[in-house]
Amino acid sequence: MDLSNKVAIVTGGAVGIGKYISLELARSGAKVVLNYNRSADAALALVEEIKSFGGEAFAVQADVSKYKDAERLVSEAVKTYGTLNILINNAGITDDALILRMTEDQFDRVINTNLKGVWNMCKNSAKAMLKSGYGRIINISSVSGVMGNAGQTNYSASKAGVIGMTKALAREFASRNVTVNAIAPGFIETDMTQKMNKEMMDYWIQQIPLKRAGLPQEVAYAVSFLASEQASYITGHTLEVDGGLVM
Repeated sequence: MDLSNKVAIVTGGAVGIGKYISLELARSGAKVVLNYNRSADAALALVEEIKSFGGEAFAVQADVSKYKDAERLVSEAVKTYGTLNILINNAGITDDALILRMTEDQFDRVINTNLKGVWNMCKNSAKAMLKSGYGRIINISSVSGVMGNAGQTNYSASKAGVIGMTKALAREFASRNVTVNAIAPGFIETDMTQKMNKEMMDYWIQQIPLKRAGLPQEVAYAVSFLASEQASYITGHTLEVDGGLVM
């Protein structure tokens, strides 16, 4: 995918799936604004890695669950690169518990980051993106938002909300050459999944028709496609990158 001269923000773009998204966009020619909240060392190392192969990137600390932080993140991106074309809403957290044990704070923190954070970023990016004449918003949801998952009433609700928000924004922005899509990753190999015990890993693998976990690069490839000109006739869609888990 050729994303030359495009400017992209990747929230949560320093670690996990976000790291691979940032790398893939940079390799495709985009100028990448890496957002991080607490992973400063990882963000700075990733900026250097991108520069090592001729890419352009810089890092911005911001907690996207806070409206003013999201506003500052977008402002710094536009101030540095002059425009904004691509927004990847990837930042997200989990705080699992069965509902009888889940606290109100656990619910609020996940909703505020995973759902309100997406709204904060879309709201603050809208003017710059609509003005640019080329816009791609890609929201990272989850199969948990499609099928639900026990112990994740907060996370599943937040990711289902992201899908609904994606469809609403796709209708709002369609006339201005700005597409809005979601990606729902399934069981992807990350630091989080590597901490799971073997029994739980085996259980999930058996639910997947392809009988393997996905790679974070495979999510990144899907993001790169949806960010490209080749995906110009796709909007309001949720692409499940899940090995067939929820088909």
